[in-house]
Amino acid sequence: MPGDDLTMLSGHVHPDFETMARSLRRLLPRQGYGGAALCIYHRGECVMDMWGGTRDIQGRPWQEDTVALSWSTTKGILSTLLHILVDRGLAEYDAPVALYWPEFGQAEKAQITLRQVLCHEAGLYRIGDLVSDAREMLDWEGMVAAVERARPVHRPGQAHGYHGLTFGWIVGELIQRIAGADLSQVMQRELAEPLGLGGLHLGLPEHARGHCAQVIGVGGSGSTSALTPAAQREAVLAPFLRRNRGPAASGGDLACDIGELEAAFLPSGFERLDWNSQDLCRARIPAISGFFDARSLARTYAALAGGGQVDGVRLLSERTLGEASRVQSRRPGRVIPIPMDWRLGYHRIPVVRAEAPQAFGHLGIGGSGAWADPQRELAVALVLNSGLGTPFGDIRIVRVSSQALQAADRRPNSVRVSAAG
Repeated sequence: MPGDDLTMLSGHVHPDFETMARSLRRLLPRQGYGGAALCIYHRGECVMDMWGGTRDIQGRPWQEDTVALSWSTTKGILSTLLHILVDRGLAEYDAPVALYWPEFGQAEKAQITLRQVLCHEAGLYRIGDLVSDAREMLDWEGMVAAVERARPVHRPGQAHGYHGLTFGWIVGELIQRIAGADLSQVMQRELAEPLGLGGLHLGLPEHARGHCAQVIGVGGSGSTSALTPAAQREAVLAPFLRRNRGPAASGGDLACDIGELEAAFLPSGFERLDWNSQDLCRARIPAISGFFDARSLARTYAALAGGGQVDGVRLLSERTLGEASRVQSRRPGRVIPIPMDWRLGYHRIPVVRAEAPQAFGHLGIGGSGAWADPQRELAVALVLNSGLGTPFGDIRIVRVSSQALQAADRRPNSVRVSAAG
């Protein structure tokens, strides 16, 4: 690779996307520790698969097989699994969750549908109503039982509030009930094995621990556990609200204050969790505990960008993919007070100096993210291990996404994309 600023990177990049190597290099901390990996598919071809920086505060280099905790990026993978089951005819979007999971139907939840869950309209987002301490989230069976007892905070379908943590247990248990298998087994069977993915884990298995990047928190600490609740509000939630105050104001009674964000994201004791500890790594908190490499995420989304298939491997029919990626709501929400253009488990992708009205995917609070743009047949995935952003990524993924769109548009025979799609 030419240029001194690229010497810390490994991997390959197509000449048409060489600017993206520079973009990745700019993500790496100039001082201290931290690393990242970026993978891009365009028209079914892997045009970039690169990585660099450090995977821990001991300075060990990020490697080709390094996986990283990817936070809410996990929700997009979880949603894709459910779409696969629907595509097989094993479930229907407008059927009640209780049809497949009878115990879910108590406490005024009997009519909640799969569609409402995927659109965050079930009214079950307040994690503080389910647990008295954040460590209870490590108990899968306990959380499933808590979801079964939970009562919606609004009439399902009447409004939407981002289920920042609860989404994982609802969709995860639903997948297990429909598939009749463990959630991790379903992911390996339906995604990892057919697509040949080695870096896709829900909860970190023992064999992958030596390949896992360390979560590096604010100030270069080894974890996010140093953040107090006040610091989390200031570093993560408050800036997001401040940047989006204008759009939120138009939401009327659906616009939220920071209390609803806390209700969805910060259960008591959350600040004491050490995300590098063995018990947290092993735990299945499937709204946020996916450990991924960029290559596996990008290849999954390449199938979604390619009409449901990549390299002859079909994940979804075009009909199911069209329904899964169709915008269901453009309203501001009770938890995230700006329109996220919710699809079924995916949201819009924020970009600048580019238009991507049909792009969809899911971004994470640590800056990671993965998404597909069917118009361009483009898929982008970023994983990293340092810094905090908003509940939907940060400026790093916005810049990378925007630059990837621009690079794709510069290629010969690229489609012209407008805001109207």
